[in-house]
Amino acid sequence: MDLTVNPQGRIAINIEQDGVAQVRLIRADKMNALDPDMFAALIDAARVLYDLKGLRCVVLSGEGRSFCAGLDLTSMAQTGRHDRVPLTERTYGNANHAQQVALQWRKLPVPVIAAVHGVCFGGGLQIASGADIRVVAPDARMAVMEMKWGLVPDMAGYALWRGMVRDDVLRELTYTNREFSGADAQTLGFATVVDANPLARANAIAAEIANRNPHAQRAAKRLFGDYLHASEAEILMAESVEQQALIGSKNQIEAVMSQMEKRKGAFVDP
Repeated sequence: MDLTVNPQGRIAINIEQDGVAQVRLIRADKMNALDPDMFAALIDAARVLYDLKGLRCVVLSGEGRSFCAGLDLTSMAQTGRHDRVPLTERTYGNANHAQQVALQWRKLPVPVIAAVHGVCFGGGLQIASGADIRVVAPDARMAVMEMKWGLVPDMAGYALWRGMVRDDVLRELTYTNREFSGADAQTLGFATVVDANPLARANAIAAEIANRNPHAQRAAKRLFGDYLHASEAEILMAESVEQQALIGSKNQIEAVMSQMEKRKGAFVDP
């Protein structure tokens, strides 16, 4: 099933039979650089996916030569500043518009996998960092690019990289804009998996996720959303609350039976 969310032709969404959503940046002629229409399309895509029944996993990728080259500075400059909402205004809960574009993948109730190839700079790196899992091509080109243009990362990068990238490493990469490869990204903390065919590997992981209890997957994501900043007591209680709801449920019993019978699970979607 194809979903149309933006008339500008920036994002394509296809929902596969197993509940995996393929979300593709399709501004390939500009290496999927972020212009106002791309920002709007990404926001719309996540809004559509958030309440989509039967959704089990999202694979986020870019068409053409690159995942995302970051901000399209020419396009952004042409829009002017007179009609922009101040960045300090929280238009999406705890985030502004630009931050939501990256942070929304963490807010989705299902796991999100980013498949990264080619160039992944600046805002593109922050969008990829919003995914639960990042599969990166070894020859991908990556950088925390903002300081090159006299700016700081402000698309939720600091919030997303906390606990993901070692503090002193992140400082050096931010201050210098040093480019690093996909092969280096795993050691640095930006990549979960390095694979020469990141989209195929991301889809393989998504297929495994889609064949698990979807209620348990969503519960696990809720726990991950809190565990970096919650107290030990809060985490322990949250684990117990989620587990109490899962034990003995129809999908939990089906998970056990399908494993014992070595077959694909027949789960009821949330």
